Amino acid sequence: MTAIDDRVMGIFENLEVPEGFKAELIRGEIVMMAGPDMVHNVIVEAIQDQIPRARWHRLTTQDIDLPGLTSEPQPDLVVFERDAASRGRLLPAPLLTLVVEVVSKTSVLRDYRTKRELYAEGTIPVYLIVDPIKAVCVLLTEPNRASASGLPDYVSARTTKFGEPIPVDLLGISLDTSEFQTYS
Repeated sequence: MTAIDDRVMGIFENLEVPEGFKAELIRGEIVMMAGPDMVHNVIVEAIQDQIPRARWHRLTTQDIDLPGLTSEPQPDLVVFERDAASRGRLLPAPLLTLVVEVVSKTSVLRDYRTKRELYAEGTIPVYLIVDPIKAVCVLLTEPNRASASGLPDYVSARTTKFGEPIPVDLLGISLDTSEFQTYS
């Protein structure tokens, strides 16, 4: 890390975020956003409820550590095996099996492009983008640190409409999306 990266990390770690907001460190930039609305939260809850608690931790508002990158994103949902050991504020990316981002009107580019690249570079096996604007889900698997474009990406992408099931093989489940709603 450079001296600037160290300073940004120090500022980020000590940042006092106003109530009703959340902050993420994305490629060395501090990104602050308003808290999510009800549609967003109901989608996250619906996904969380379908992932078996006996085998998986299903956490919201968990910062993750992408080693070697100046980023500490906070996905809307992270899923990892219950026997994985971790402590502290940052959950190491290698422990994760699935991350979920629910797109908001202000996070479209970040969720579809920036975080897609970050999560692929962090080799997170499954990235699910839920888009209440377009009423679709994009399931990304098989992270590749250096795709044909030269940027990190996922080899496999499957898009489904709200209401259609999403098989998530690594979790051994098929997500029911019939409760997912769009923003008004």
